[in-house]
Amino acid sequence: MSALSLEITATAGAARTGVLTTTHGTAQTPAFMPVGTYGSVKGMTPQDLRGLGAEIVLSNAMHLWVRPGHEAIGAMGGLHSFMGWDGPILTDSGGYQIFSLKDYIKISEKSVRFRAPLDGQYRIITPELCVEIQETLGVDMAMAFDECIEWPADRDRVASSTARTTRWLKRCIAARKKPETTALLGIVQGGFYEDMRIAHAQEIVELGLDAYAVGGLSVGEPRDDLFGMVEVVTPHLPADKIRYLMGVGYPIDLIDGVMRGVDIFDCVLPTRSGRTGRIFTSEGVLNIKNAKHRDDPSPLDASCTCYTCRSFGRAYLRHLFISNEILAPRLLTLHNLTFYQRLMARIRAAIVEGEAALAALRREATGWSQPV
Repeated sequence: MSALSLEITATAGAARTGVLTTTHGTAQTPAFMPVGTYGSVKGMTPQDLRGLGAEIVLSNAMHLWVRPGHEAIGAMGGLHSFMGWDGPILTDSGGYQIFSLKDYIKISEKSVRFRAPLDGQYRIITPELCVEIQETLGVDMAMAFDECIEWPADRDRVASSTARTTRWLKRCIAARKKPETTALLGIVQGGFYEDMRIAHAQEIVELGLDAYAVGGLSVGEPRDDLFGMVEVVTPHLPADKIRYLMGVGYPIDLIDGVMRGVDIFDCVLPTRSGRTGRIFTSEGVLNIKNAKHRDDPSPLDASCTCYTCRSFGRAYLRHLFISNEILAPRLLTLHNLTFYQRLMARIRAAIVEGEAALAALRREATGWSQPV
């Protein structure tokens, strides 16, 4: 029996809404996962996350392996118990993070040797160890170990890397010991070659995985190329299984992904932006550092009902931020995550209403990236 199931309740074109069921409960889809790389969404308690509407969070298996160690977390009852979160957790395998360390890695067929930025120590990870780490953490959704490569890359380079990703995926499957509790997601690669993307999607679907992700995107390519590849891939993934677009993105990116059949997303953007004073609102992007907010008592977003907007004005939030008060990034992050979760709720409602409602929401969202 699969550790993961998806019930589709409504569609609008390629967009779908439904309920994802995992070992640790359910989440409504489409869903945005706040990023808690080290087992914590920066500045947010689990109660905060529940209160703003988050139902599933993401952590990073590689970073937790480096510190404090997957075995130490396993001995404490697993990641859910360790971080005090009782809902679904997805862990990224670390493939993208290793890609970002390209000057400090050595890739072979057997393994990847890399130098961890945290302590400067060299470590070796394999597909088998990647699965062991995530199953020991006890997460609901584990990403297979893949090779994420640079953009642009020529056809031979992409073909070789994609083939290796498939071989590593098969090793991940063979290494599973807890398939009844921890689902395994395969990652579609193939660079920016349509035929290779389609072929790889079809190849890994044949392996009968619990869910699938579209990887190797958001690595510097033009936005149209990113969504072009998503549109190419999703029709070749099973309609009854989760489709995950990794590392995306801006509010309008979430809508565009949903309109191409994607179910779940993650990105550090709302949390990182909150810590740097960049705020998402229904009128556009607000920079709390700007002097024009110094005497402004209005909330960040008059249409928002989050604790920050209900309780504080821009002048006070700006004061906190420029005074380096620790409360500032916490309040701003809470607002940004609320904005994202409210957007996902609006997307789900629009899908139920139909394609016209979803298109109208996208038109509205085109102005959200403008500075205010």
